[in-house]
Amino acid sequence: MHPIIIFVITLIALLAGGIAGYYYAQYRSRLLLESAERRAERILTDAENEAKERLIQARDEAHKLRKEAEREIRKQEQALRREEERLQRQRASLDDRFERLDKRERALNQRQSALDKRYNKLQAIEKERLEELQRVANMSQEEAKELLLESVAQETRQDMARLIREIEAEAREEAERRARKIVTLAVQRIASEQVSEIAVSTVPLPSDDMKGRIIGRQGRNIRALENATGVDLVVDDTPEAVIISCFDPVRREIARVALTKLILDGRIHPARIEKVVAKAREEVNQIIREAGEQAAIEVGVPGLHPEIIKLLGRLKFRTSYGQNQLDHAIETAHLAGILAAELGADVQVAKAGALLHDLGKAVDHDVEGPHALIGADLAKRYGVSAKIVNCIAAHHGEVEPESLEAILVEAADAISGARPGARRESLETYVKRIKALEEVANSFEGVDETYAIQAGREIRIIVKPEQIDDLAAIQLSKNIAKAVEENLQYPGQIKVTVIRETRAVDYAK
Repeated sequence: MHPIIIFVITLIALLAGGIAGYYYAQYRSRLLLESAERRAERILTDAENEAKERLIQARDEAHKLRKEAEREIRKQEQALRREEERLQRQRASLDDRFERLDKRERALNQRQSALDKRYNKLQAIEKERLEELQRVANMSQEEAKELLLESVAQETRQDMARLIREIEAEAREEAERRARKIVTLAVQRIASEQVSEIAVSTVPLPSDDMKGRIIGRQGRNIRALENATGVDLVVDDTPEAVIISCFDPVRREIARVALTKLILDGRIHPARIEKVVAKAREEVNQIIREAGEQAAIEVGVPGLHPEIIKLLGRLKFRTSYGQNQLDHAIETAHLAGILAAELGADVQVAKAGALLHDLGKAVDHDVEGPHALIGADLAKRYGVSAKIVNCIAAHHGEVEPESLEAILVEAADAISGARPGARRESLETYVKRIKALEEVANSFEGVDETYAIQAGREIRIIVKPEQIDDLAAIQLSKNIAKAVEENLQYPGQIKVTVIRETRAVDYAK
């Protein structure tokens, strides 16, 4: 076939296919459009139906809310009406009250006016009476007032003095009864021996010939012994005895032990003396440790520092007023423990404070200051608790007691030192103490005579009755007791008695 014809046929076929495709596409489009329109109609219908349902629901909700709001409004209106009625009733009540108050005020004003008139009338009468009294008594109002006040003051002072005496007597009687019971119980339960020593030690000799050997050639032996021990040896005319003198009791004991060993051995020369003294020092140190440990065990105070134990043991060779200090410390600890148990205080603190209360006396030859403060510093240095340290520091009043246990330690110390036979003092010291007591009392104004009695345990003061009244006598006894506490040192306690008496003397002729 001719190519042109083929081309034409092909072109016609393509045109026919294109036309057919176009119409098919138009057909498909119509179908799709119709389908979309139907779907749109369904969607619109569904939307209209849903909108109608929601509108109906919204109307129902609005109706419900309107009803609830109306109910709430009605409740509030009712509450407001009730509140308004209550306010109306209160207003009416207040009006009635105001009216009654007005009436009362008018009545009070009338009464006040009447009272003012009566007061003015009474003032005029009182003025007339005062003028009449001044005329009759020949005394001004100020003078009469002064005389009346003086009389009232005198009567009041007498009543105060009587009341104070009664209260103090009752309190003293009750306190003494209870204290006597507790102290008696404590003393009865303590039965300890008192070992009294003096400031020198005596070493017996087998014969007086031993004195020459102790002295040695040109005194070398006695010098060597004194240098090694730090004591003074007194070799005098005392038969078969050598006296060791030293302010330090431990050194005196070391010298006594060493000299006793040398006398028993018989070999006395400087080299031997040094060896024996060194051995005696070890023995005495061992005795000191054992004494301190035994004291702590006996009292029941465990856990003390080794240095505290050593210082406590040194008190075995220390005396005060002839009383052995270690025995005194043990006795004081037992007394303090019993007192603490009776009063409900801490028994262990009281025992420990009492056992260590004189710890400073172990070193008071080497350290200056009150032994209570020295002992407190030593105890604090070696880890003793602050409560026990205060018991040590406060037992002689250098510091204020901070606990009941500190007061009990002070009381137990006084009981142990003041009981009969516990301590002794020289005649010279006794006379000085008695004289000092009387001088302190005589230094107060209004004191006529002073007498120290009962070995200085009590001072009685006779006062001038025209200068000291009953109330001033009570105050004077307190002031004298305080002055004695501050200015004097003494074992136990001193009773201060102030006596005031008025004597009226006349003569029958």
